[in-house]
Amino acid sequence: MTSLAFDQVRVDYAKRTAVASFTDTVKPGEWLCIIGPNGAGKSSLLRAIAGVVPHSGRILVDGSSLAARSSRRRAQLMAYVPQSPVLPSGMTGAEYVLLGRNPFVTHFGRESELDHSMVDDVIERLDLTGFATRDVDTLSGGERQRLVIARAIAQEAPILLLDEPTAALDIGHQQQALELVDTLRLEHGLTVVSSMHDLTLAGIYSDRLVLIHEGHTVASGMAREVLNASVLAEFYGANVRVHHEDDGTIVVVPSKREVLK
Repeated sequence: MTSLAFDQVRVDYAKRTAVASFTDTVKPGEWLCIIGPNGAGKSSLLRAIAGVVPHSGRILVDGSSLAARSSRRRAQLMAYVPQSPVLPSGMTGAEYVLLGRNPFVTHFGRESELDHSMVDDVIERLDLTGFATRDVDTLSGGERQRLVIARAIAQEAPILLLDEPTAALDIGHQQQALELVDTLRLEHGLTVVSSMHDLTLAGIYSDRLVLIHEGHTVASGMAREVLNASVLAEFYGANVRVHHEDDGTIVVVPSKREVLK
């Protein structure tokens, strides 16, 4: 099980600050979900962790600086599902998912029988068998997104980074993908950091929420502490009702504003 810590992480783009100063610790096996309105800095934070954009401050894995790790070692430690993935042309679905095993294949080596078996299992569990032999160029955006999630899971990294992983999926495949991530987290102690716009799903699957606004952390805690109507009205400008179900589920429901006649 692997911990992830942030010490005053900052991300700047030209003259704009996307993440001002993010400090937090994700415990081994914890699922942290970053929420916030468009442009809050959620994707920038995940990209910084993945090494896609430069940042200042420190990101630590098990107490050691991530910046000191080689790119190959980083790929072994964390798998990243971007918000807008680009899949290489001319590959089948199965070949793309198999790319998740690359960090563990030796130079000039080939994927093992175990690698292929693992990929087959992930494809089956995400109901992707029908896409395994199809060219990725023939798939819809939602189907391609499911393959990206499958590749990340096949990577078997102890840290999983998910940037709006279910945005292009229908409700059934949203649940299927998140249930598989949660099952693997509980079985293997994965540490998960995600961003989500669907606040109900964020509350259901994560252990803890961090709400950021204009690059700053403005709320942190369990779903029942963060998902309340006044907080969401202040930082999202949203008119919502928040329901607390008997099983502890927090449901966020948009309310239609009254129109004065």
